[in-house]
Amino acid sequence: MSILSKPYFHDEAAAFAHVEKVIWADGTVCPHCGSVKKPYKLEGVKTKASKKNPEGVVRHGLYKCADCRGQFTVRMGTIFEESHIPLHKWLQAIHLMCSIKKGISAHQMHRTLEITYKTAWFLCHRIRHAMQATFTEPMGGAGKVVEVDETFIGKFDDVPHKQKVRNSKMTVVTMVERGGEARSFHAAGHRRADVESLMIKNIKPETALMTDEGNHYRAVGKKFASHDFVSHKYHEYVRGEITTNTVEGFYSIFKRGMKGVYQHCSEKHLHRYLAEFDFRYSNRINTGFDDNARAHKALSKVIGKRLTYSGPAN
Repeated sequence: MSILSKPYFHDEAAAFAHVEKVIWADGTVCPHCGSVKKPYKLEGVKTKASKKNPEGVVRHGLYKCADCRGQFTVRMGTIFEESHIPLHKWLQAIHLMCSIKKGISAHQMHRTLEITYKTAWFLCHRIRHAMQATFTEPMGGAGKVVEVDETFIGKFDDVPHKQKVRNSKMTVVTMVERGGEARSFHAAGHRRADVESLMIKNIKPETALMTDEGNHYRAVGKKFASHDFVSHKYHEYVRGEITTNTVEGFYSIFKRGMKGVYQHCSEKHLHRYLAEFDFRYSNRINTGFDDNARAHKALSKVIGKRLTYSGPAN
């Protein structure tokens, strides 16, 4: 049986029950006052009647707090809040974004879910916002290897070919722990000052560091247990266990997605696209996550991740 045949992808009541099970795994919490006392569910409540819906619409998953008497649903305080998209379509969207390796465009999402393009575009960004990780400690450690590299995203300015330089693109710095997670950042450039602070903050000093021959890695490399590099300009890509092929593999998927699927990304939103690719890579099959487990983890991260057109609401 296909995962897409699950009831919560097609039935609104089942969708609410599924989201409640994930988000309220330790019990229902009132988003108004934080009370953990058992709320009671309001059955059969409908919205006001209108010409379009003369009998009103049933409000699924509506609760009332025993303390503050406020009404709420599992949508409140999440990326779903104040969205008119049915919750079962939200679950379809999360599954699609978590299961398609190179991403899914807003145009494809709007055709698949039968919603407007503008709505699909905003929906995708809200899901990316939920995927964004909060790093509590550096990656790596004793006996572990972290590969670091940078790449460039965006279009060149409209200038003659000989004047086109890398700095006219957006710089992305990525750190990948072998067998572990990926962390990508939009950096101001690829000079030593731009890269060094990111590496010191995100990699433990007892880590074995591997990079290419870039001069901007030489000084910061001394701050780690070891620093080995390969010389790409001499067509050297592997020397024993010394290689940056892991992070290059990450960039291969990232660039195919950005160029082939999304095609254009503004500097304002680059960090959210990076969060999307980091999330899928860090929760890949080799780390024990299939498509269903990956979507489940993304759903568990929607709490407190409100996003509005003007920016995060909290």
